[in-house]
Amino acid sequence: MIDKIYSKLQDERVKRAVEVQSHVRYELKRFLHEKGFVEIPPVIISPLTDPLRHETYEATINYYGHRYSLTKSMIFHKQLALIPFEKIFAFSPNVRLEPVHARSSKRHLAEFTQLDLEMRDATREDIMELVEEMLVHVIKNVKSRFSLDIDVPSPPFPEITFQQAYSKYGKDFEVELSKEMDTPFWIVDMPITHREFYDREYKEGILRDMDLIYPYGFGEAASGGEREYRYERILDRIKRGGYKPEDFKLYLEFAKRGIPRSAGIGIGMERLTRFLCKLKSVEDATLFPKVIGEPGI
Repeated sequence: MIDKIYSKLQDERVKRAVEVQSHVRYELKRFLHEKGFVEIPPVIISPLTDPLRHETYEATINYYGHRYSLTKSMIFHKQLALIPFEKIFAFSPNVRLEPVHARSSKRHLAEFTQLDLEMRDATREDIMELVEEMLVHVIKNVKSRFSLDIDVPSPPFPEITFQQAYSKYGKDFEVELSKEMDTPFWIVDMPITHREFYDREYKEGILRDMDLIYPYGFGEAASGGEREYRYERILDRIKRGGYKPEDFKLYLEFAKRGIPRSAGIGIGMERLTRFLCKLKSVEDATLFPKVIGEPGI
């Protein structure tokens, strides 16, 4: 293990990727501050975190009799942060203990950072337009600074519905489309069975959600959507999703008092760095990767 980590610390590709990511963070912050966003501190432990729809192992600690989870995403805290602020973002460390088969994707780590942003009274389209402008801004500035071999995409990015993609390519549609496309693109209108109760259902069984996918086989870049904000609808969705309302008692209490209507997205920083630097694996986008199934430091 020590030999592998020491070798990574001497790897020029990794050094360059970390330098690129450092400047990406700078450009993202600059862009969002100019758009009126407020940066909030990340939440590392909380009694409330994203339940996620896919399989993960729970990462919890007991502290003086209080149970805390390590943050899987800041989704609930983003919604609550919009009570005082109209636009917020955070560079949020996430811990997701995925099953070992996720490692083969080259896109998953047990620990990673998301740029999490949320806007009060925003629509899905507002967020998509913002992200497209932001990605173009970042690629232009980082490309010139580091002489990266990457094309600057032209908004608006193509949109494909989940049903269109699934009908044509089957369950692996994301992988196949990513290999086929030469520009970032959106998958929109996720079925309710594929996402969580906090995203807004606008047609029966269909959510106002979207995923941003990188081209050239790099896969998912970001995931987001419009949020459900009405207490009764949230409670109904929790029950329909097979969860126990008491497990989300704290969140439901806030919803009773009122949380803003909003939309937002989470963008993986290591995945963005991998795409910009054309890295084989996301583990080369960070100095101390927590590779699924391997010891780390």
